[in-house]
Amino acid sequence: MTELEKTVLDAALHVFSRYGVKRTSMGDLCEEAGVSRQTLYNRFRNKDDILRGLIGRYTELALEEIAEEMPNATDLAAQLDLIFDRMVVRGYDTMQAMPNAQDFIAGANAVSQEALQCSAGRFSSVIYDVLMPYEASITRNGLSVDTLADFIQRSAKAAGMHALDRDHFLAQLRTLKQLSLTAALGPVPDAIHKED
Repeated sequence: MTELEKTVLDAALHVFSRYGVKRTSMGDLCEEAGVSRQTLYNRFRNKDDILRGLIGRYTELALEEIAEEMPNATDLAAQLDLIFDRMVVRGYDTMQAMPNAQDFIAGANAVSQEALQCSAGRFSSVIYDVLMPYEASITRNGLSVDTLADFIQRSAKAAGMHALDRDHFLAQLRTLKQLSLTAALGPVPDAIHKED
């Protein structure tokens, strides 16, 4: 992704969060990004392209941060916490701060299913990688690493969409982590319960 594309996408997120996707024009995006219409249209044909680009950009940023910080996550619990934070918690917090979050979410869901599926697959792959060292235990528990990784990714995403509030969302993620640790490690020592 070029610096120009990043600039346009960052500007788009800012404008979409202020006015919503529907009420934002391509002219608004040009003005916020400081680019001409021709420059914008050379890369993005319409707002749908921009929404797909936003999903890709923020997936990439989250995955880069996970990769950078993963060496500091010393056990599976810390690795899952890191993944959850970058995969869903930050996005949840961003959406909660947006006055037009529902419009943004509806716009992204309407036009970006392929981009959303690609993003989900990339996060599932990261979860798969952290679960692989525990494959024998996961298999003994009647699961596959692939299935568990997919379940964790989808459940974490769904928890954010259906949470009553942030505390409820974080409680759902703690439960998901506990279930994941039990599947991968067997019963979890009390010290893990007291971390959160």
